[in-house]
Amino acid sequence: MELKKKLPIGIEFFKDFKRDDFYYVDKTGFIRDLINLRGSVNLITRPRRFGKSLNMDMLKSFFEFGADPSLFEGLEISRESAVCEQYMGKYPVISISLKDAAGLDFQTAYDMLGAAVSEEARRVGTRLETDRLTQSEVKRLQDLMDGDFEKPMYLYNSLRFLTELLFRYYEIPVIVLIDEYDVPLDKAYQHGYYPEMVNLIRSLFSQVFKTNGNLYFAVITGCLRIARESIFTGLNNFKVRTISDLDFAEYFGFTDKEVKDLLCYYGLENSFPQIKEWYDGYHFGNVDIYCPWDVINQCDKFRAYANSSMEAHWENSSSNAIVQDILETATETTKNEIEALISGESVEKALIPELTYTDLDSEDREVRQTYLWSVLFATGYLTDAGLPEDGVHRLVIPNREVLGIYEKRIRSWFRVKTVNDTTRWKSFCDAVKTGEYMEVQKLFNAFMSDSISIRDTFVKKEMKENFYHGMLLGLLRAEGSWSVRSNAESGTGYTDIQLGIPTTRVGCVIEVKYAENGQYDLACTKAMEQIEENGYIEVLKQNGMQTIHKYGIACYKKRCKILYCLEKMP
Repeated sequence: MELKKKLPIGIEFFKDFKRDDFYYVDKTGFIRDLINLRGSVNLITRPRRFGKSLNMDMLKSFFEFGADPSLFEGLEISRESAVCEQYMGKYPVISISLKDAAGLDFQTAYDMLGAAVSEEARRVGTRLETDRLTQSEVKRLQDLMDGDFEKPMYLYNSLRFLTELLFRYYEIPVIVLIDEYDVPLDKAYQHGYYPEMVNLIRSLFSQVFKTNGNLYFAVITGCLRIARESIFTGLNNFKVRTISDLDFAEYFGFTDKEVKDLLCYYGLENSFPQIKEWYDGYHFGNVDIYCPWDVINQCDKFRAYANSSMEAHWENSSSNAIVQDILETATETTKNEIEALISGESVEKALIPELTYTDLDSEDREVRQTYLWSVLFATGYLTDAGLPEDGVHRLVIPNREVLGIYEKRIRSWFRVKTVNDTTRWKSFCDAVKTGEYMEVQKLFNAFMSDSISIRDTFVKKEMKENFYHGMLLGLLRAEGSWSVRSNAESGTGYTDIQLGIPTTRVGCVIEVKYAENGQYDLACTKAMEQIEENGYIEVLKQNGMQTIHKYGIACYKKRCKILYCLEKMP
């Protein structure tokens, strides 16, 4: 049996693919297009986990002195013989990632950024013959390598000095690569030292990028396009490629063909529909894109066990706090728009292309909402349904995974909001416990009227049911003394919610149905029939519950109806 290549989960260094025999989705055409389309300073923004860091390391591996041609054998760029002859291994390169330049306070972040610069100074500095440098250059380089940044000016000027040193040494202009440039700004905003970090990043970038004759070109990557006046002041020939631009669209993330080829290689062709539903849906420029982190991780699960459940891998790699922010500050109009999105519809927005984090704190709620929509789009929580027209974006939720993020955040927000209404929430729980189903119906309707619903659109029925199931589950789980299980095995199937109150020997079985087109009675009847036919109360009986309440709940938009039956043990 043929030994398959390993799946590259978390691999960020280009050389590792050939050395350790990892599967590689060929993105080397990016090198050719960058050479042909670049400016002096090139900012490329993409959501997290879409291959930015790997592509940056690929650029370093290609352009830097000492490049290993064997790394590119058989790849797309190797067919560009003139490009390889002229550019491969011909330049000094400074490559730095700012992903770890963060901390709970500014001094920690300053030190971490300094450590990243120092590490790169050691990487490039140890290759230089010191007898070809002046004494002052040797001393200054040594200070950089030792991380001596006691005076801010030493750090501000550090990358500029390295370009000057390398240009004088090699007599060839320098390529500068900066990955994750906005991470320090994001962390600074979260922890309250944003102005200080803006000043640091602005000073660092201004020194190395502005009127620097030692620079050949630079590539900067991040998630957000930070306003030029904030940190890119005075830069000319500054090119930005966001997720809306056509250039480089196919080089970050996987295309449909690339996903099919990968699945075919591992004999997983039959999983393509699930992969597409969960992880496709992004539109970069005019190209349909999958999240590569999701595809690779789920492919690895399928390879180990063909019947593995689908998982939200991208979701679990971040806090997703931005979705919570937009819910907590939502106007009634914004609520309606979110309802449209989770129902599979689109909303039209004129987004702000350049952002500063302070804009997110605007006292004007409408202005703040506009900025939040822009961040949701830039960070991958929304995508274009097509190319923008006249600056207006038609936004949609890209796929099943991201839809789940919204639903979870909505349910979390809903639970906190409703449980904080202590009197009404306790009345709801008491009614569930005692079987006062009309009171349960009245109170759940009241809760839903204040929340976000799901519309009767083309979203799959089971996904609509899951939405309301999750809202109800959040309310019941907030009562910490109850045993609440979701989709618990019972009888011959799985009941939506099984609830036990051991102190009073009371149990509840709850089945939630989506009442399509408002057909509440039909949906309630189906729910109760499912409870009876599948013997959902058997586990509760075995656990000694003497009183069992059976609820068939039908939900549609912001209303519900309940069918109820009581069963008492002899």
